[in-house]
Amino acid sequence: MLETERHQMIIDALKNKNTVKLQELVELTNSSESTIRRDLTQLEEGKFLKRVHGGAARLQGKLQEPSMTEKSSKNLQAKRVIAQYAAGLVEEGDCIYLDAGSTVLEMIPFLPSTIVVVTNGLMHANELLDKKIKTFLIGGNIKPTTKAMIGRGALESLTHYRFDKCFMGVNGIHPQLGFTTPDQEEAMIKQEAISLSREAFVLADETKFSEISFAKIADLHAATILTNELDVETKEQYGSKTKIKVVTS
Repeated sequence: MLETERHQMIIDALKNKNTVKLQELVELTNSSESTIRRDLTQLEEGKFLKRVHGGAARLQGKLQEPSMTEKSSKNLQAKRVIAQYAAGLVEEGDCIYLDAGSTVLEMIPFLPSTIVVVTNGLMHANELLDKKIKTFLIGGNIKPTTKAMIGRGALESLTHYRFDKCFMGVNGIHPQLGFTTPDQEEAMIKQEAISLSREAFVLADETKFSEISFAKIADLHAATILTNELDVETKEQYGSKTKIKVVTS
């Protein structure tokens, strides 16, 4: 079978379901595992799919964005492990920025109370106040899906602050195309917060790697990545671009 035929069969298989196991593709194409692994690498480089442990997965749409409720219910254990580690990086007396991301939200129970927090996450406010953390919510309009404050007012409000650390959620992490998110206005807020911080951290479980969304936030070197699981090859690929901390429970 020609390489182009195998590639098309793999792409067609992913159109029918979100993930396909390596062994399924071996049987489907009557090829060796090494051949299919090579095919998946080539197709990932061509941005047709992303490799995952044991197979391949379909890329999400550039503009596709789950609601905050949907995000909060996915990969919850992984998010909490990452979030607890991230919170441990915050020191007493720090001024920090918390992005509206669902993994960032999971940090709040683990944060020290003797800090100052600025956030654009409407859902973060009550939990921060319950912890008796001094909190500033930036202005702007509220995005219904992610409950994030965005727009000109939010951007202008943000410029008045400076941060020791900022903690970000993203939708995509790509070795060449950097950190991305579906909404251009949210991307601008994230970008500005990173530029105003002494240290920047992106909190992302393994599903965000090799994904590409519509709007660029920053290049990989702009932030340290905190994640829960990466194979050796992926860690080396991304680790050459920025710092990565793989957090284990």
